[in-house]
Amino acid sequence: MAALNETHDPALKSWVDSANTGDTDFPIQNLPFGVFRRAGSDEPFRGGVAIGDQILDLAAVRVARAIRSTVAANALRAASGATLNAFMAMGPQAWSALRLALSRALRDGAPAQAKLAGALVAQRDAEMAVPASIGDFTDFYTSIYHATAVGKLFRPDNPLLPNYKWLPIAYHGRASSIATSGQRFHRPKGQTTPPGGNTPSYGPCKRLDYELELGAFVGVGTTMGTTVAMESAEQHLFGVVLLNDWSARDIQAWEYQPLGPFLAKSFATTISPWIVTLEALEPYRAAWTRPADDPQPLPHLDSTDNRSRGAIDIGLEVWLESERMRRENSGPALLSRSNFRDSYWTWAQMMAHHASNGCNLAPGDLFGSGTQSGPRPEEGGALLELSKGGKEPVTLANGETRTFVEDGDTITFRASCTAEGRARIGFGACSGTVLPAT
Repeated sequence: MAALNETHDPALKSWVDSANTGDTDFPIQNLPFGVFRRAGSDEPFRGGVAIGDQILDLAAVRVARAIRSTVAANALRAASGATLNAFMAMGPQAWSALRLALSRALRDGAPAQAKLAGALVAQRDAEMAVPASIGDFTDFYTSIYHATAVGKLFRPDNPLLPNYKWLPIAYHGRASSIATSGQRFHRPKGQTTPPGGNTPSYGPCKRLDYELELGAFVGVGTTMGTTVAMESAEQHLFGVVLLNDWSARDIQAWEYQPLGPFLAKSFATTISPWIVTLEALEPYRAAWTRPADDPQPLPHLDSTDNRSRGAIDIGLEVWLESERMRRENSGPALLSRSNFRDSYWTWAQMMAHHASNGCNLAPGDLFGSGTQSGPRPEEGGALLELSKGGKEPVTLANGETRTFVEDGDTITFRASCTAEGRARIGFGACSGTVLPAT
C-alpha cells in the first residue's frame, strides 16, 4: 500500500485559487485523472487532472516541458492520450511520480506557474469521456448491510446465503453501456411477471432503481494462470470512481435464477469522470475488522496490512431531483448517506479473489463495489431498501414520494473524505437521468 508523503500535506496551497477554498472536491492534495476535451469542439480527447474548478491539460503540460523527471515525463506522455490505459499499466511508481511532479508544479509559488497558466481549461467548459477503455466490468456485492436488507425481502428467515461471509460475491457485468456523469438513458423494457404469476409479459420496467457504488480501475494487469497475493493486490489498482449500477428490479426478479443478473443491469451504468488515486486516499485509511463470531477470511484473502488499514473512510450521498423540482427550482432532495468504511470486503480482497483462479485482468478493467449501505435503515444505498421493496414510499422534501425511480428523475451520487486537520478529498458528481421508454 502507498505511504503518506509530501503530496498529502494539508498545508499545501495551489496557485490555482479555486483549489484553496476548503470545500472543493479537488484541492492540490487530490489531483484525480480523467479524459476531456473542450465542449462543442472537435479537439481530440486527452488526459487531464482536476484542480479546483479547472482541468490541467496534460497534453499542454508536455508541450510546455514543465516536467523534468524522466519517470514522471514518461508517465505524462502515457497519461496525455485519449485513454488512460497506457498510464494505468505503468504501475504505482509511475503513478506516484507523475502525481508528485504535478503537485510540485501546481503549488503556490512554483516556478512552473508561468509555463502552465495557459494549460488550464475550466471544468464548466469541458466534455468528459470515460477515462479508460474498459475491457471487462465485474460487479461485487460487498456491503453486508445491503445484502442482509435485500435478503430479508425475499428470505426473511435466511437473508444471507452460506457463501457470503467466505468470499466477495460478484457477477460479470456489461462494459459497453458504461458512460460518464450526465448519462441520459431510456427506461429499459423487458420480460416481467406480476406478483404470484408465472406467465411473463414484455414492456417498460416498472421498478427502476439505482445502486450506490464505488468503482475501482485495474492498473497493472495480470497474466492468465497467475494469482495475486493480498500483500501486493492494491499495486494492481489505479484508483476509484463513483458508480451507479442502474437496476430494473422487476426484470431482475424474473431472469436472475439460475445464472444471475443480465438484462436487468446491462442497459446503463454511470460513473464519475475523475479517477481518485488510491495514493490520494491514503490519509483516510482505516482498520478493517471482521466480527469475531463471523468466519475469518481464508489465508489468501487475509493480510496484516489489510487488517490494519484496508478500509477507506469515504462518505457517500444520494440525491434525487425530479422534473417538478427542476420546474420549481427547489433543488434536489437527499435520499441517504452511508460510508464505504462499512464494506464487508476491501478492494485488496476483491482483487485477490478475482485473480485467485488464474483469471487474467487488464489495465482499464473496472470493479464495482456493490451497493454501499450502512447499518441503519436510512443508510440504504438503493430505493429497494429505503422503500422496503416498494411497500413504504419514501417522502421527498417537496412532498413527492418514490418507491422506485420515475421518468425524468436525475439521481446524483457524491462522495468525499473529510477529517479535521486533513485536506478534503472529493470525487465530483455521478449523475444520470431517466428518460421515458422508447
